Amino acid sequence: MRRLSILKFLNNKSSAYLIAGIFLVLSILLGISIGSVSVPILTIIKIIGAKLFGVISLKDIDPMYSSIVLNIRLPRVILSGLVGASLAIAGAAFQGLLRNPLADPYTLGVSSGASVGAVLTLFFQLTIPFIGSFTLPLLSILFSILTIFLVLTFASKIERSLRVETIILTGIIFSSFLGAIISLMIALTGDELRQIIGWLLGSVSMRGWEYIKIIIPFFIIGTGILTYNAKELNAMSFGEERAQHLGVNVQKRKLIILIAGSILTGAAVAVSGTIGFVGLVIPHLSRLLWGPDHRHLLPLSIITGSGFLILADLISRTIIAPTELPIGVITALVGAPVFAIILLQRKRMERSG
Repeated sequence: MRRLSILKFLNNKSSAYLIAGIFLVLSILLGISIGSVSVPILTIIKIIGAKLFGVISLKDIDPMYSSIVLNIRLPRVILSGLVGASLAIAGAAFQGLLRNPLADPYTLGVSSGASVGAVLTLFFQLTIPFIGSFTLPLLSILFSILTIFLVLTFASKIERSLRVETIILTGIIFSSFLGAIISLMIALTGDELRQIIGWLLGSVSMRGWEYIKIIIPFFIIGTGILTYNAKELNAMSFGEERAQHLGVNVQKRKLIILIAGSILTGAAVAVSGTIGFVGLVIPHLSRLLWGPDHRHLLPLSIITGSGFLILADLISRTIIAPTELPIGVITALVGAPVFAIILLQRKRMERSG
């Protein structure tokens, strides 16, 4: 009886947003509070309140705390939250579109394409005139979109109907090939080697407010497109033929969703490097907890993915302080076992059902 009431509470959409929201708020507060210098949570609330609403003056707060929160930890927490949210919603959309829990920006080759664009930008120190700091995300997005187009084109040559299995297998092929190109560039790199290796391992360290300005426009565009197509994702999750009977232009919507996911992935990879498992585990976990309706799954994945990556970043910079681990290492260490458990539970449910 108690178990049924707990499941009913979790399945309630208001409860789902409440739980996810509390998780995100706690993650933000912990991410800002914990570090080489601990900042009291009440002080954090006062500083953010003073900055946003002017309720109290920052003069009444220790300048050291204000500097740590506003210049170091808050931008880092916001950036990691935006990256986690971007990867999670992209993964949720890809899994719903392709009806496969293994589908995410990495298995489709999108993140590898974005990585090639970013590494080329760092390798040749490219700067497009009049764009400046937006060169890195734009080239990452361009290469991620180009990669998904190549994957779809190649898959269509194998099979005109573009079956899910064909797209995923093609994505894995392209991902392996692009990974080899990145390795080649690293082997040819001289002084930039340390910067590129550090970037590839994934980090949001010392990025600052500038990188938040870089990712935000792409996050808004990609998220807006995907949430607008939530109903179409619901229809396509039951199969392409059924979606067509419901009046969905499947090929057009599939293209739009893949491009939106590529925009989100490209921007996230550009500012933080390669961070795996967020787009794989978080949407799948959210789907298990709160159901497959994309009208709620997408925003819940955003909130949960954001909180998850903030906590992963917190662990990466504190677990062996003062040395900092790459955030991608933490997400892989946490994500791989969790995903394995999810798959085992899924298999048991299939056998029992």
